[in-house]
Amino acid sequence: MQTFAQSFIETNGVRLHLSVQGEGPLVLLLHGFPETSYSWRHQLGALSAAGFRAIAPDLRGFGLSSCPIEAERYTALDIVGDLLGILDALGERQAVVVGSDWGATIAWQAAQLRPDRFRGVVALGVPMMGRAPMAPSRLFPQTEQAWFYTHYFAQPGLAEREFERDVAGTLRKIYFAASGDVGPRDGHSPNPFGVVSRHHGLLDALPEPASPLAWLAPSDLDVFVKAFEASGFRGGLNYYRNLDRNWELQAAFDGLLVQVPALYLIGERDTGLALPGMREIIDAMPKLVPNLRGSRIIPQAGHWLAQEAAECVNSEIVEFIRAL
Repeated sequence: MQTFAQSFIETNGVRLHLSVQGEGPLVLLLHGFPETSYSWRHQLGALSAAGFRAIAPDLRGFGLSSCPIEAERYTALDIVGDLLGILDALGERQAVVVGSDWGATIAWQAAQLRPDRFRGVVALGVPMMGRAPMAPSRLFPQTEQAWFYTHYFAQPGLAEREFERDVAGTLRKIYFAASGDVGPRDGHSPNPFGVVSRHHGLLDALPEPASPLAWLAPSDLDVFVKAFEASGFRGGLNYYRNLDRNWELQAAFDGLLVQVPALYLIGERDTGLALPGMREIIDAMPKLVPNLRGSRIIPQAGHWLAQEAAECVNSEIVEFIRAL
């Protein structure tokens, strides 16, 4: 298990925990769900060695950061505000923002709205997308028997009760199901999170890994387990409970391009890449991100790209930032 300098800042009515390493130009690393700042352990050291000041916050609702009770305090704009608060607290004018999963969504929006503060953006897994034609609750499929995982996550208390019964088992299954360890995926591969039973929940349908994950040592998994045993899953799930609200707020800046330099990375075996239309969305990104300097598919890796293909991701990020 690796250790980093730890600090806390107060901003926007929350207390945020930061993992910090290195000196130099600032790079913010934003994790996804269900992860914490520890998911960037490989990047913190690599960026520090390359001459950068790398900071990975536990986003609000995760890890050692504050977990506001009110679900409405977890919009994408709230999190962008937290990032600006981090920069201000550190006395930094600008940063490069790097995000994975939910962190990628936040990173894109931060760069879109505040190019004066975020001079470059690297997104892992989630491409930049325009505003959907309708609210996500109407866009994602659901039936009387099953629903898309975002609908399931949106129900207050439902996923929490399932996930918190056995945190280690929950994380082990979710991490494995979305990883490259499962094997190749294509447009015909079933999305392991696409159909959630209204009666049995999500976990029963996910495979149990036969052995420890190749990219996640048992000691590292234990770090995540302890974090979610302490915090619970409510904070992270509240991000999904604001999908419709985020869509409503996005109307104010619909059509605004991401003008700063950008890099996009996705694992060849990412569950998202197998979704219908995803490759077309990725191919269309230059229309929304005119300064997109690369769009790369990382062989054999899955959704947890920063952990599964750390050396490749580190090299891509460092090369991108040095070219700015």
